[in-house]
Amino acid sequence: MGNRGMEDLIPLINKLQDAFSTIGQTCNLDLPQIAVVGGQSAGKSSVLENFVGRLDFLPRGSGIVTRRPLILQLVNSKVEYAEFLHCKGRKFVDFDEVRLEIEAETDRITGSNKGISSIPINLRVYSPNVLNLTLIDLPGMTKVAVGDQPVDIEHQIREMLMQFITKESCLILAVTPANTDLANSDALKISKEVDPQGLRTIGVITKLDLMDEGTDARDILENKLLPLRRGYIGVVNRSQKDIDGKKDIRAALAAERKFFLSHPGYRHIAERMGTPHLQKTLNQVRNVDFRIYWQRSTASSTSASPLSW
Repeated sequence: MGNRGMEDLIPLINKLQDAFSTIGQTCNLDLPQIAVVGGQSAGKSSVLENFVGRLDFLPRGSGIVTRRPLILQLVNSKVEYAEFLHCKGRKFVDFDEVRLEIEAETDRITGSNKGISSIPINLRVYSPNVLNLTLIDLPGMTKVAVGDQPVDIEHQIREMLMQFITKESCLILAVTPANTDLANSDALKISKEVDPQGLRTIGVITKLDLMDEGTDARDILENKLLPLRRGYIGVVNRSQKDIDGKKDIRAALAAERKFFLSHPGYRHIAERMGTPHLQKTLNQVRNVDFRIYWQRSTASSTSASPLSW
């Protein structure tokens, strides 16, 4: 099946995810999808913002910021705007308003004191700067309850993640900061449980620029330490100073590129590092997974036309 067939299937899968969200349920069908997992402050939000090419459209702060699954559907389009499933017909062109709407919709279901819920928020972003991808941003793993969170918050988040990542059709994007002990990565640990051979896990290593001087993550990026079949991709997100200064995404990507090309430990693998390479890799993997799904689909499903909200 060619790429055209893959592009025709994406709206059908997005529509199914939307339908389940509308009735307040997690989609339990075995659909190809990409789940983003990681501990708190691992850099998941920055990775997703780089994908979209928009600054700070995801909530930030201390503790658990992502408190409901966010189904982020990226659609390549000539015009740029965002839509939420829960407020049909409204087009968001100001991405600061997108962030505020995510926060408000999260609070509507979970309350304003750090509660969590498995009911997803569906956000679709149309932009000329994105590839056609659907990613699921999941709450960061934590061990300490705060606010109104139950004492078993760690278990609840774990169970929520398992709803998605145990499915054989789910690609796991395991995000880990390089300035922590990689052997104890929450994302890699939970991924290993459901994908012991690393067949459907891509490791994403963030904060490479924050490692202690004289150290690097070369062994893990070369897939020598904790090997995964699909390997690891390093990224360099904006620093807090860059975020506070509203550094342009394009400037941030240029700085990321320069970092890998100039770093003595990474310059030999620079072409396999960075946000653009991660996007390209996910797009290629998505096409393979959708091709398999397409072959399993019924004739009526494959002939259906793209649907919109």
